[in-house]
Amino acid sequence: MKAESWTTWRQRGISYVEVLVATLVITISLIPAMDALTVALHGSQISAEQQRLYYHVQQGFEHVLAESFDALDAEAVSLANATTPSSLYSDAAGSADRRLVFLQRYDADNADADGNPFSGGDEGILWIRVALDGASLARETLVSEQ
Repeated sequence: MKAESWTTWRQRGISYVEVLVATLVITISLIPAMDALTVALHGSQISAEQQRLYYHVQQGFEHVLAESFDALDAEAVSLANATTPSSLYSDAAGSADRRLVFLQRYDADNADADGNPFSGGDEGILWIRVALDGASLARETLVSEQ
């Protein structure tokens, strides 16, 4: 009888140790899984911010394209060059996520043969660029007078 009780007690001790080891193994294996979830959540937040900024630029782009060609052409002529943002169509200085609008007549035929698309710009075709100030996010296009 004593031999049975010794075996039973020994088996309970081993089971307890097994439970402790199993708990330890599960706890250790959960750490990388939790790190992976943290990275996934940060990636999701970054993606949401990029998407918000993209649509912010797109909204400004559509706003400019809705203007008449004559109004855009007049503003392009008044600007010194393609690197000067339009104060008329750009967001106010200091505003959050400021959109800068660049307008310039475009040299489509390259009649002056200098290879610069902004020198000797042709009447009837405009280059339009809407960019997020301080970021690489931008949209640009050419529009022509209809």
